[in-house]
Amino acid sequence: MHRGATDRASQALQEAYAKGVPINPLTETFPGLSIDDAYDVQLAWVADQVRGGRAVRGHKVGLTSAVMQQQLGVDQPDFGHLLDGMIFSESDVVPMSDLIQPRIEPEIAFVLGEDLTGPGITVEDAARAVDYVVPALEVIDSRIVDWRITIADTIADNASSAAVVLGSSRYSLADVDLQHAKVSLTRNGEVVGTGTTGDVMGNPLHALVWLANTLGLRGQSLRAGHVVLPGSCTASVTVDLGDVVSASFDTAGDVTANFQS
Repeated sequence: MHRGATDRASQALQEAYAKGVPINPLTETFPGLSIDDAYDVQLAWVADQVRGGRAVRGHKVGLTSAVMQQQLGVDQPDFGHLLDGMIFSESDVVPMSDLIQPRIEPEIAFVLGEDLTGPGITVEDAARAVDYVVPALEVIDSRIVDWRITIADTIADNASSAAVVLGSSRYSLADVDLQHAKVSLTRNGEVVGTGTTGDVMGNPLHALVWLANTLGLRGQSLRAGHVVLPGSCTASVTVDLGDVVSASFDTAGDVTANFQS
């Protein structure tokens, strides 16, 4: 895929963001779009955002659980970037006006205390780099019409990133059961999803390792202070105006997201 096509794909996504109107799958508009091409499109979009004054505040890993891969019809993880303006606290209201067709999912979020540069990162390396853990709710959204995505479409679309709500309580990595803790997702008081932390690649730290090593192969590093979302413990569920969504983790507390206009 030549540079002109990469720029056109990135611009199409930017227009979808700005207008709030999804576009046709990029794999249809740009036949032959490969995974490498899709990351080029994502990085072109991120670079454009940074030139406009935004800053990268972390990364997300997507599609790390079997249930999410099955839900979206893909077969491997991907990554996206978290920019300022995408990260909310529980006291914030997540503005629905910025979203097109949002879904939400519960995750354990890592906040890094030191840089992490692959390749060659091990689980032990990743654990040492984590400063603390917080419960989180990631809002995913697609700029592709009807979520009609392939793995290349979602990668190009910044891994379908939209926002993340971070819980107010911080936990030591040693105090969180990353393999067996039960997770419950509720929407307006009704349980809409359950899972365990181990549903994320057996242990969410494995997703952090995958991310550090994958970025390292592209000459990039994870930075101290950044947030890393390792992937959802349940299938995602839709959210609408006025919804209140909460996630409860056995060893990592609770987090709630509120949605308004």
